[in-house]
Amino acid sequence: MRFYLISDNVDTQVGMRLAGIDGVVVHEPAEVQKALKDALAMDDVAVILITETLLNLCRDMIYHIKLTQKRPLLVEIPDRHGNGRTGDSISRYVREAIGVKI
Repeated sequence: MRFYLISDNVDTQVGMRLAGIDGVVVHEPAEVQKALKDALAMDDVAVILITETLLNLCRDMIYHIKLTQKRPLLVEIPDRHGNGRTGDSISRYVREAIGVKI
C-alpha cells in the first residue's frame, strides 16, 4: 500500500517525491475530480494526500468519498498557500486522542 499526492503546487510535489510519494499537480476543479477518480482506481493506494487549496475546490466530492468509501484514506495537508492552522494541530490531535502532550 502506498501514498498518493494531489497538489496544486510543484514545490509540494517535489518535496513529497523526495519522500517517495508519487502524485500529480492540478489547478482546476475538473482536473481535481479526474485526479481523484484516477487515484481511487489504483488498487495499491491506501492514502491520498490532497492540499487544502484543492480540497476547497471540490469539497463536496471529497467529503462524499470520505463518508462512503473505506479505502483510501483522504488526508488534507497544508501547503505554502495554507492558512497556517496546522502548526499545533498534530500535537492537539494526539493530545485529544490519547491524552499525551508532545
